Amino acid sequence: MLRFLLLATLVLCGQCSEDLSFLEENGRVVGGTNSAKNAWPWQVSLQYLSGSSWYHTCGGSLIRANWVLTAAHCVDRVVSFRVVLGEHNLSLNDGTEQVIAVQQIIKHANWNTNNVAAGYDIAVLRLASNAVLNSYVKLATLPSSGTVLAHNHACTISGWGRTSTGGALPSILQQAPLPVVAHATCSTSSYWGSTVKTTMVCAGGDGVRSGCNGDSGGPLNCAVSGVYQVHGVTSFVSSLGCNAYLKPTVFTRVSAYISWINSNVY
Repeated sequence: MLRFLLLATLVLCGQCSEDLSFLEENGRVVGGTNSAKNAWPWQVSLQYLSGSSWYHTCGGSLIRANWVLTAAHCVDRVVSFRVVLGEHNLSLNDGTEQVIAVQQIIKHANWNTNNVAAGYDIAVLRLASNAVLNSYVKLATLPSSGTVLAHNHACTISGWGRTSTGGALPSILQQAPLPVVAHATCSTSSYWGSTVKTTMVCAGGDGVRSGCNGDSGGPLNCAVSGVYQVHGVTSFVSSLGCNAYLKPTVFTRVSAYISWINSNVY
């Protein structure tokens, strides 16, 4: 699942606006490559139960032994959820997986399911039991509160989202380099305009690489002083296409919600 934003220019408008629609169901990184096995050990596959089977719907990041960070829109549906940690190939038993039920869902109080552009697309999931931390399952490092990365800072998106708009669904975790696009640039009319808020991070926009359906909730991994930190929670792309030129993938900026995260996990 990933949100699509439909860009609708209103004829004869004095101030044009965006109409919102959704990016639904299983998606993947566009323009990416197979990640090395367990290269992103905090990455989780968020799955939902339908009938007697479980299906990948979103990504997430393990931030405590029993807490996962994801996007609020990933858990809007009232269904049974579980997370799979230490996952690499969704179609195979890699021998490193840990499957844990989701016991509690906490979405930001200001999240509006009908207006992803308003922001607050963030949620934390309490797991039914603690993950066992090892070389395949590790905690994500989060940035300091308020940290804003510079334009072109190198980051990497990871996820099991679609490999092209409306395209195939990969089994193996994908990754792709997505450099940060500064808010001052991303908020110009050539990019996302006023749709993007300062509580968001734009990354990519080269027309080749991007997030796509199914990457939602997963991490934007950015190396800072030699340590990867999760600076973004994958939120939305353009309905013009996941990798539409000058429409970078938009992420919830994690550093804007550190206090909220800390006050909700225990």
